[in-house]
Amino acid sequence: MAEETRTLEDLKDLKDVAETMAPVEEIATLAEPKIDPQGRSYATGKRKNAIARVWIKPGLGKVTVNGREQETYFARPVLRMILNQPFVAAGRENQYDVTCTVTGGGLSGQAGAVRHGISKALTLYEPTLRSVLKKGGFLTRDARVVERKKYGRAKARRSFQFSKR
Repeated sequence: MAEETRTLEDLKDLKDVAETMAPVEEIATLAEPKIDPQGRSYATGKRKNAIARVWIKPGLGKVTVNGREQETYFARPVLRMILNQPFVAAGRENQYDVTCTVTGGGLSGQAGAVRHGISKALTLYEPTLRSVLKKGGFLTRDARVVERKKYGRAKARRSFQFSKR
């Protein structure tokens, strides 16, 4: 703090300086995309016990999961819809090819992990999409996991059946 502003006239001078500075929207767009030499963006997505490594690049909308097509790996339409949610929210349907490897968990957790990874990779490829995806809740890692089993109990919270005799 080299100099202090003491009067209203000094504040008017600061207003002129602030107007010449870049607006907040321009500062947000100055974020650099993170793209590897093959033209892809990489991100890791997680959900329950599933971990997905996701690469996206411009293409025709082809999704490959563990070397198989999206339709064969995620047979249920609901799981395929989960994968496409970030693209629909960002208005980028059929513009990116997705390649991913998923381990752990079940199919539902794996679909959520791939969705999380796609969202993070999209923000790395196009930083301007971050606000749209954040508003949709796609960038937040869903921290809910299965509760562990406790001793003296049948499951995590379920007790054994009580009998008076």
